[in-house]
Amino acid sequence: MKVPFVDLRAQYLSLREEMDPAILGIFERGEYVQGPTVAAFEKAFAQAHNARFAVACNNGTSALHLALWGMGIGEGDEVIVPANTFIATVEGIRLTGARPVLVDVLDDSLNMDPAAAERAIAERTKVILPVHLFGFPAQMDALSELARKHKLELVEDSAQAHLASHKGQFVGRFGKACCFSFYPAKNLGAAGEGGGVLTDDEELYARMRVLRDHGMTEKNVHEVWGHNYRMAGLAAASLAVKLPHLPAWNEARRAHAARYCERLAGIPGLTLPPAPAGIGHVYHLFVIRITDDFGMDRDTVRDRLGEAGIGCGIHYPIPIHLQRAAADLGYSHGSFPVVERACEQILSLPMFAELSDEQIDYVCDTLGRLRK
Repeated sequence: MKVPFVDLRAQYLSLREEMDPAILGIFERGEYVQGPTVAAFEKAFAQAHNARFAVACNNGTSALHLALWGMGIGEGDEVIVPANTFIATVEGIRLTGARPVLVDVLDDSLNMDPAAAERAIAERTKVILPVHLFGFPAQMDALSELARKHKLELVEDSAQAHLASHKGQFVGRFGKACCFSFYPAKNLGAAGEGGGVLTDDEELYARMRVLRDHGMTEKNVHEVWGHNYRMAGLAAASLAVKLPHLPAWNEARRAHAARYCERLAGIPGLTLPPAPAGIGHVYHLFVIRITDDFGMDRDTVRDRLGEAGIGCGIHYPIPIHLQRAAADLGYSHGSFPVVERACEQILSLPMFAELSDEQIDYVCDTLGRLRK
């Protein structure tokens, strides 16, 4: 049996009757950049999260930059961010000219450790930027209180956590802004790249709309230096079709995760994702950890699963602070021991809404045989 890591074609086939007319409509109207379809998606996406405003843009990296830029974050400022994330989170900070200050993560969720974040607060700190990694919300009650205590802004990176929730409240509803990616493989993925920012702050909303479109307040009137972060019409059309299906897809992912956990429970050397009460994990990724008790290392397990036709991923094999691009930040091996240990153990198993029980069972059976 073949089990792909993700199957974008299966999702398209399930939506073909809705998707094809929506995409064709973009061509018929010549609505290739911004336009009414983008505006309609912005309104629907904000409503889905109970937010006042959404600003769509061309990708998740731009969304992060746009939010911080719109808040006035720049050179001389510091932004606290977990060392365990995709590099785009840190790129969004660096594009403003601010300095990213990395911190270690909690050993169970691999999300930002609030205590580590508090120790990192300094005179130039302006923002705490947690990441809801793998679809698992960060500890937003503790981080929100930390931001209030020190009079800092809170910006959320929800690139992997569309409609995830923390104690009954959607992620994206805790800070000044929340940034999303609509990369095709995300829980809500576009036909191409896409990104967006949620906010309740009307002034920030207005600034981001101007900044994403060359600083224009009206055609050919440029009030400030901006950028071209506009969303393509094809991306918006595909997202508008998919958004109503997102809650059901997230529930399917939760059901898949429950089956994985039931089948893999008790296998020595496998650590499964935590599932604390009150946390609405949306399982963008299903990440296990291969520890010494399993009898072989993570890379060997990944290779054996690949030989059996099972696609896997590692998110992420090299932490931010050990990337060559981050050498100027001054970190080194040993700076963030929880992150470094996890990067040697984590393995992402196949996860997408259309995954079948038979495919999950094949993955679990194959892992069980490897342990024997």
